[in-house]
Amino acid sequence: MQVLRYAAVMLLGYLMGSFPSGYLAARALKGIDPRRHGSGRTGGTNILRSAGKGAALLTVIGDFAKGLLPVLIARSLVGTDAAAVVTGLTAVLGHNRSIFLRFGGGAGSMTNAGVVTALAPHVVPLMAVAAFIAARVSRIAAVTSIVAAATMAVALTASFLLSLSPPAVAAYGVLAFALIVFELRPNIERLRAGTERRVDVY
Repeated sequence: MQVLRYAAVMLLGYLMGSFPSGYLAARALKGIDPRRHGSGRTGGTNILRSAGKGAALLTVIGDFAKGLLPVLIARSLVGTDAAAVVTGLTAVLGHNRSIFLRFGGGAGSMTNAGVVTALAPHVVPLMAVAAFIAARVSRIAAVTSIVAAATMAVALTASFLLSLSPPAVAAYGVLAFALIVFELRPNIERLRAGTERRVDVY
């Protein structure tokens, strides 16, 4: 029975994570397919560039919610840290590889923020400060995402070592960081080549 509950919340996480917030916002407000513009991703940065601030704001809210809500549901239905963590991971995976967008999507940053808010809200201020500093200094979305994810991984590991978080949550930090960096490989290559685009609002 417990195995079925785990399978159900993992599927829920993936399907909720797959909800194409950015695609729908760009379609609704600008009538465009963001996959045909810029990086081709459906996360907040590419929506900002291709469809404007209004669509980007809706995208950020939607992407955050689809990380937060499935984890809260998993905690309610299963009640274990492991269930919440695997649900959060599948939500990030769903955002990055959406079944509704032919397995395309974003890089997982805002969906990850939603997951962390549900799993370990005490590290969110650290992530926010790190992301703010990275955004102001670099004005590069990929750098901001990597710094925020790295801060999360380090903070969750430290939190576990200080007995403030369970080991499953620390594992989430490392695995989610890996997922985000994996999706940002093209951006990292452009950073190395000095050709990555900057943004004024992240």
